Amino acid sequence: MMEEMEQRGGAAQEEEEEEEEEEEEEEEKEKEKEEEEEDTHPRDANSNCNHGDNDVTSSPAETPSTLSFEGTPTPAGTPQKNEPVVIQGNNKNPASEKLERVRKWSITRYKCTRQALSEKLGRGSRTVDLDLEPRLELLKDDRQRYDHMTKLAQILANQLAQFTVTQKTLGDAFADLSLKTPTLHVEFGLNAEAQRFLSKSNETLSTAVNVFTSDMNTLVNKTIEDTMINAKQYEAARIQYDAYRVDLEELNLGPRDLVTLPKLEQAQRDFQNQREQYQRIREDLSVKVKLLQENKVKVLHQQLFLLHSAVAAHSLSCQSFLQKNAQQVSERLSNPATDAPSWLEES
Repeated sequence: MMEEMEQRGGAAQEEEEEEEEEEEEEEEKEKEKEEEEEDTHPRDANSNCNHGDNDVTSSPAETPSTLSFEGTPTPAGTPQKNEPVVIQGNNKNPASEKLERVRKWSITRYKCTRQALSEKLGRGSRTVDLDLEPRLELLKDDRQRYDHMTKLAQILANQLAQFTVTQKTLGDAFADLSLKTPTLHVEFGLNAEAQRFLSKSNETLSTAVNVFTSDMNTLVNKTIEDTMINAKQYEAARIQYDAYRVDLEELNLGPRDLVTLPKLEQAQRDFQNQREQYQRIREDLSVKVKLLQENKVKVLHQQLFLLHSAVAAHSLSCQSFLQKNAQQVSERLSNPATDAPSWLEES
């Protein structure tokens, strides 16, 4: 019995020793895993964790994190190779900003459309500038009249050009007949000279009318049109200003409580912004209309004088030439000796 007990005790002891060896092997494996994980973590984190308990010595994994290759300490704020970088996020979302802009634009368009419809139906009030708006109406009327005058001048220039070509062709025909008809050489020659001279004079007048038309087109379709575009912008700003003014008046007439007070304050801020914008556009347009009026008078004074001078020069030159031509014709008719005798007289 004693021998059996000793054998059992020895077997149990061997099993305990084997279990202890297995536990030691597992502990070594866990330590190796922990060391590998520590190597993959930032070195600064290891140093902070190890020095948190006021230890004097550091682990072997801490040595390369606190010392450089030459043994000098590295700066505390310098990022290490494996240290994670924190990127500051932007709270503004482009999609939300775009959506907010679209929302504000939609609200503004709705208010402006409502204000414009109420004005056309005669139900809403509008802001009237008694100094600027009459000048804009006069400018619009002048633009229509100047445009009509320019179109008529262009028609005249085109007709003069066609008339010039016809006169030149007629003069060439008279000259050809003058050469082929010896008995009427002088008469055909006088008419040929007259038509050629009138053709050149009309060509000069047509050029002057074209210059007048070009300058008037610049005045009407560029200078005045640019001011009219600004007038349209002023009208849009005026409607938008009135729309926010009407909203503010409606809120002022309503009750004031914790819900309406923030809306009223926001409406006052929006109204003030629209008022400043409206006044700025109105002042700019007023200055531009005054400058346009002065420039318009100068341009029209010069162009009308040049056109009148061209027409007068054309008329005077034609008159003087035709007088000389008529004098030659009268001299020719008053001198019958130059005419050849008829065949009856010869017989």
